[in-house]
Amino acid sequence: MAFTVPALPYAYEALEPHIDKQTMQIHHDKHHQAYVDNLNKAIAGTENENKSIEELMKNAGSISPAVRNNGGGHWNHTFFWESLAPGAGGNPEGRLADAINESFGSFEGFKEKFNAAGITRFGSGWAWLGSQNGKLVICSTPNQDNPLMDVGECKCTPILGCDVWEHAYYLKYQNKRADYLNAFWNVVNWKKVAERFKP
Repeated sequence: MAFTVPALPYAYEALEPHIDKQTMQIHHDKHHQAYVDNLNKAIAGTENENKSIEELMKNAGSISPAVRNNGGGHWNHTFFWESLAPGAGGNPEGRLADAINESFGSFEGFKEKFNAAGITRFGSGWAWLGSQNGKLVICSTPNQDNPLMDVGECKCTPILGCDVWEHAYYLKYQNKRADYLNAFWNVVNWKKVAERFKP
């Protein structure tokens, strides 16, 4: 069963001025498509051909680097598109807001720690907010790894992720990753994040 790139749930320009139309077009249509194309090639004719993307992530340590990297790229980007929305941002509400305050002291304190995870990720990778034993945690992963994988030190149920690969921001923000992370908060789909949060 071949994987496919899901359609964006909004127009390419819908996240402007925070994330520009050209970046969204290239990021979704070229980068995400390449991960899916390479993943499908890597699993063709193997025991992984009919596994779900979640099964592949769970067994990342025992699959080929091509399946791990491109499978991670597919899962991460699908998750990322759903984490964003036009006219979003603002503050989370309800149980999620309470959990953020409990875990990080305040919403501002949470954003500082999340931004730091993204800024200090050397090279390419992701910053994550996840649920772990009923508590919220912040971590980052290299390349296209994610917290669902059985490898690495960052294990949790991800509820929010931010792509800090240069392809996610370079056209608009050049080398200013911190500016991109600050802009990210204007398009976070807190409704979706709250749906994923199951303490």
